[in-house]
Amino acid sequence: MPSLPLDDENLPLFTVGQVSAMLEIQQAFLRRLDEFRVVRPSRSAGGQRRYTRNEITVVQYVVELAGEGMTLAAIRRVLELESRVKDL
Repeated sequence: MPSLPLDDENLPLFTVGQVSAMLEIQQAFLRRLDEFRVVRPSRSAGGQRRYTRNEITVVQYVVELAGEGMTLAAIRRVLELESRVKDL
């Protein structure tokens, strides 16, 4: 049986509005994450941000870190370092 698009965790399917509703956060916060290069979703042909399931998981983690008082610059650095450790 062929897999469905929803099975692909890296397929950019979700809009800013959908993600903000799912995670109960402001759409402006998601845009700031993109501006600060913390979570960089892909763009649709019309220029709208589209999030993957993996990116939504990262946004959840970012919300937790921000709730603990970390700045977006610090969170970006944490994500970069965790990615490097994972690669090693």
